[in-house]
Amino acid sequence: MTTDNGHQPGAAVAAPGQATPAVAVRNLVKTFDEVEAVRDVSFEVAAGEVFGFLGPNGAGKTTTINMLCTLMTPTSGSAKVAGFDVVRERDDVRRHIGLVFQDPTLDGYLTAAQNLKLHAELYGVPATLVEPRMRQVLDMVGLWERRDGIVGTFSGGMRRRLEIARGLMHSPRVLFLDEPTIGLDPQTRRSIWSYIRELQQREEITVFMTTHYMDEAEWCERIAIMDHGRIVALDAPETLKAGIGTDRVTIQTEDDQATIEALRERFGLEAKISEGAVTFGVAAGEKFVPRLFAELGVPIRAVSVSRPTLDDVFMSFTGTTIRDAEEDRSKHRNRVMMQMMSGGRR
Repeated sequence: MTTDNGHQPGAAVAAPGQATPAVAVRNLVKTFDEVEAVRDVSFEVAAGEVFGFLGPNGAGKTTTINMLCTLMTPTSGSAKVAGFDVVRERDDVRRHIGLVFQDPTLDGYLTAAQNLKLHAELYGVPATLVEPRMRQVLDMVGLWERRDGIVGTFSGGMRRRLEIARGLMHSPRVLFLDEPTIGLDPQTRRSIWSYIRELQQREEITVFMTTHYMDEAEWCERIAIMDHGRIVALDAPETLKAGIGTDRVTIQTEDDQATIEALRERFGLEAKISEGAVTFGVAAGEKFVPRLFAELGVPIRAVSVSRPTLDDVFMSFTGTTIRDAEEDRSKHRNRVMMQMMSGGRR
């Protein structure tokens, strides 16, 4: 299988127009006991690029980020961030990156200003630069007027913006954002991303983020789609979607299995049950719908047609949607937990 740009999934893909990448990863592997969480991952990110990892929870996105940020040691392979090796030059890597974790890490008992000053002290920002830099980053995220507010009283969106400002206090060359808007409402998420793009342009830094939100991945210049620890596709979002070449048609009927068989026998189409409905891809979906009603032979309750999305890209490479993949992995984790609890009672 190859990606839409002709590369083998997981193969090193040079970022456009950049001789010295901000992030360079070669054959990276991370194994926990017998579980291979990251499997032979290779890619590059250009300086100044907004790059994203898209995939379901458990795909290996956060594990990869943790290795790039020196929080985990790779089992094998190599990676450089801002030109420094993540194993041999850990301190240099840490000085040149900012990191916004998936889980909140602010001190809720301190003010916004106190949180930022503490971070500046930890990173050795010269005392004369702390105040002007704090004013600059808080202005950029719209929180200067709330600098003396206790963080525990802030909304979720305000805290996320403050965490991003904190990650910029020491002027990093690469800013890592691990699920930066998880748990936030769509309007707040869009607002956060407007701030991120403005920050990236003002600071001229590289932004590397992970997400399982389709709309969020659209903000990236390029994305790597991850599943089961591998990169299955890597390119610009529009290029990946254009490579699908078909519309997604979703139908609801009285008999899903009979519908899938009829689509295969009468139209030569392979369909799947996805998110509770029969889904398949076909060129010119809207023109196909009248023929569907006339020839399917199974009563249709509802039908919808949509242009290719990143979820369609994910499905084309993995055979499932991101939501279904997350549900399957959640069920698997629950079964494992039940087995462990049952075993413990014996």
